Amino acid sequence: MDVHSFFLVFLTILLSARIFAELAIRLGSPPVIGELVAGVVLGPSLLGWIVPFEAVKLLAGIGIILLLFKVGLETDLTKLVRSGWKSVIVATGGFVLPFVLGFWLSFGIFGLPILASLFIGGTLTATSIGITVRVLDDLKVQASTEGQVVLGAAVLDDIFGVLLLAFLYEFAIGGGISMTNTGKVFLFIGIFFLLTPFVAKTFAVIIKRLDRETKIPGLIPTMMISLVLSFGWLSKVVGAPEMLGGFAAGLALSRRFILPLGVIFRQADPKFTDRIEEQMNPIIHLFTPIFFVMVGLSLNLREIDWNSFQIWGFSLSLLFVAVVGKFAGALFIKESLNSRFIIGVAMIPRGEVGLVFAELGRESGVLNNETYAALIIVIVLTTLLPPFVMKWFYNSHYAKRLAGQSRE
Repeated sequence: MDVHSFFLVFLTILLSARIFAELAIRLGSPPVIGELVAGVVLGPSLLGWIVPFEAVKLLAGIGIILLLFKVGLETDLTKLVRSGWKSVIVATGGFVLPFVLGFWLSFGIFGLPILASLFIGGTLTATSIGITVRVLDDLKVQASTEGQVVLGAAVLDDIFGVLLLAFLYEFAIGGGISMTNTGKVFLFIGIFFLLTPFVAKTFAVIIKRLDRETKIPGLIPTMMISLVLSFGWLSKVVGAPEMLGGFAAGLALSRRFILPLGVIFRQADPKFTDRIEEQMNPIIHLFTPIFFVMVGLSLNLREIDWNSFQIWGFSLSLLFVAVVGKFAGALFIKESLNSRFIIGVAMIPRGEVGLVFAELGRESGVLNNETYAALIIVIVLTTLLPPFVMKWFYNSHYAKRLAGQSRE
């Protein structure tokens, strides 16, 4: 493809992603769903205008690294500390149960290969903290007991999910499960996360000083992109996916980084972190939609036999497991039935995190088109439905009590 044609493809992806995201927001859905639909419309499933080629894949790769950087940067581990053991229980139950149930369903019932089953189980462990936070914020209930438990659990869920993704990635590129390689990746990731805070925070101090001296605008985003890309490269070197490096960089630079050995930097200037986020956001918002459009482009709905029981039976079974697994995690804590219900529902959305799992499985050749399509259907439904259920439940049953808690 020549440069002239690439310009047309690139502007089509960007404009379509924006238009469909705006439509999704106006229909009460997360923008990521609109961006996914844009890919489906442009790709082989409908119009067939664009096929995923190497340049788009590279841009999507940058988008996913920056997305994980943003997730890490917005991670506030103090929410986990404030919510106490309830968040840990909800996160652990909501991580282990969907993984076990998803693997059992895929491998034991539908007879899929063990590696594909692991990816499916891993995809079901995800929780989209962005979508959950947006709904809680819309309802003005982030300060409620349920809101704090959900936010703390979602933070821990993100960390669990990214680490699991690193191990599944190793299995995928290694062609199977190897305890030796697993131990090696675990060791390398441990060292990587221990050193990351020192490197990232030292880098941030240098950037802050240079920013006061430079007479040329744009230093912060240039240096931050360099940091994220270098961490992505190092992550790949140690045998983990590049996106893990982006997440580690964001986590180390977050306002409330309190992991061991990062406690030294806990009092870092939050205003500078705000400046990093403010100047990085336009770049992140430019590249991340490309990844979600890419997911839609990679999905060919025309090749699926929609009359087959396999696709519908598998999709509906996965949907049931995806809902029950996350919901069951909330049943282990000591709260009222209403509180446990809303916490369970709030943990269900998969959103962008689930799409990252699914796309990595497809790209590595572990998931075939039918399995990939079934996963996308489950991710979309678990992303679309919970916000409406939460809003209905709060507005009809819970509004008065939670409004009182929020004022306190």
